[in-house]
Amino acid sequence: MEINGIAHTFLTAGNFPVARAFYSQLLPFLGLTPVLDSDGIYYCVGGRTAVGIRASAQQEPGNRFDQNRSGLHHLCFRVRQREDVDELHRFLLELGAHIVHPPQEDGWAPGYYSVLFEDPEGIRLEANFVPGRGLLS
Repeated sequence: MEINGIAHTFLTAGNFPVARAFYSQLLPFLGLTPVLDSDGIYYCVGGRTAVGIRASAQQEPGNRFDQNRSGLHHLCFRVRQREDVDELHRFLLELGAHIVHPPQEDGWAPGYYSVLFEDPEGIRLEANFVPGRGLLS
């Protein structure tokens, strides 16, 4: 058996209205199309994947993501061109997102170029570009 990628990822938001406002701008900017937008779920499809945001049962300001606990570490989107990383960085600055590191090259793979940022819940998100096929063949 060989899988054909990741079908979808769901993130749980402790403050759904704030998270929804952020993702309803970010995900369409990345080329994903909203297909479900309800009181407790925001779900977009595109780029051979889908990303959903769902409301936590505990909707409270202190219910934030902790990257150092068990579970998700970060979510990384692959972009098609190096310039896309720079364009996303400019968009994130306009959006007022917390930038962990601006666009930079890293040693994960030859030509690896990425921006790392956080959503309003503190969930770390990354967008990267790797020339050629990278390790994803």
